Amino acid sequence: MPRYDVLSEEAMATLEGGWRRLVSEIGIRFDCERAQARFRAAGQDVGDEGVVRFDPDFLLEQVAKAPGEFPVRGRTPERDLVFGGDQMVFGGVAGAPFVLDGDERRDGTLADLERFVQLGHTFDEIDTTGLIPCEPTDRPLDSRHLEMMYAQLTLTDKVPMAALFDGAKTADSLAMTAIVLGGDDELDRAPAVYGVSNVNSPLRYDVAMLDVMESLALRNQVTVVTPFLLMGAMAPVAIPSALVQQTAEQLAGVAYAQLVRPGAPVLLGSFLSHTDMQSGSPGFGGPESAIGLLASGQLARRFGLPWRSGGGALTSSQRPDAQAAFEGLNTMLPAFLAGANFLLHSAGWLESGLVASYTKYVLDIEAVRILREEFTPLDVTPDSLAFDAHQEVGHAGHFLGAAHTLERFRTCFYRPIAFSTANYQRWLRDGGHDAAERAGELAEDVLERYERPPLADDRLAELDEFVARRRAELGD
Repeated sequence: MPRYDVLSEEAMATLEGGWRRLVSEIGIRFDCERAQARFRAAGQDVGDEGVVRFDPDFLLEQVAKAPGEFPVRGRTPERDLVFGGDQMVFGGVAGAPFVLDGDERRDGTLADLERFVQLGHTFDEIDTTGLIPCEPTDRPLDSRHLEMMYAQLTLTDKVPMAALFDGAKTADSLAMTAIVLGGDDELDRAPAVYGVSNVNSPLRYDVAMLDVMESLALRNQVTVVTPFLLMGAMAPVAIPSALVQQTAEQLAGVAYAQLVRPGAPVLLGSFLSHTDMQSGSPGFGGPESAIGLLASGQLARRFGLPWRSGGGALTSSQRPDAQAAFEGLNTMLPAFLAGANFLLHSAGWLESGLVASYTKYVLDIEAVRILREEFTPLDVTPDSLAFDAHQEVGHAGHFLGAAHTLERFRTCFYRPIAFSTANYQRWLRDGGHDAAERAGELAEDVLERYERPPLADDRLAELDEFVARRRAELGD
């Protein structure tokens, strides 16, 4: 489908001048001597406190080494993904410390995390469930990444996400993925797992995120390099300035991944929104988010790299209500229009990412299904003109009983899973439930019907042994 460009060539040139000036005059701080040494050896100016002032053309040379499109293997061929090109990959909510279960807002647990993984596994619209749909606060902090990864690798066969907390935890994730795939050689053969390296915006990479990136790049696995910019907090209160900062941080991270391993697969990540100037809270789903998404996609296409959008069905709402629906659409639709290749938080996000909601997970799945229908190019053929139906019905008739209709009525139109098209009497007879109530019931029904994907007994046993050993080593 065509992409929706919002920036003129003059605007693009101005933004390029901005990021070039930012990386060369202000620079990016790298809190890791190993990273500093790599940049110094590559001829870049490494100054006090690890601030690297870049030659902008050097950054573009490094970006050119990264693939513009690449496959990522699932446990089975039908789970394989492609990042880049015209492909779109959808992931569920990630990182929420709390869960909304019906009307109860509470701390997330391992059982909740497992249920969200099961939901993501069951819905075909979700391509990767993610490592941490909610925080399992009932598990020990130092070893809970093992529980998260174990759930991902045993409850679904979709492409997994590595732990993103530090390099050691990422290494554990890669070791566990290798076991499931059949060994280290199998993991190293081609990308099979992705991870996120979040920039400590503004203009700083800390040791933990650099170690995550290095662990992934060394094994030829996928890094999503993601600045986290809330204008007014981690970026200036102007969208063009935030876009310049985002680009500078993205390119510096991509360059580091390419120094670690030329050709390492990366995605340009974006997460651009604003801070409410009255409350100080994050704001998601407003016009700034939408404009930032449209512009971010256009910039990513200029660099020729796959793009992870900052939406997702993002919202600041505390409940799966009308605000959540509108704000979610106002971040999801621009991502489609701008050609996003990867959408994290596509289902279940509430309260600025603090809450994962079962009900909203299903409502967001409905939105993804609708948008995927809308953004499928229309198939216009002589057969689709249905001339035979006009011959049969003639003038002033109706098409309900026409042969053309009877042959196609089961599949000719989109059928919602949580939305209602019933008349009032039938709706009332079925209980008079609103969309949120129906979605909550559907979530429970899906979880009751969940079936665990097969995993060879020897690999499961090896995975169990690895987790037990590492938990003991970590003091759990």
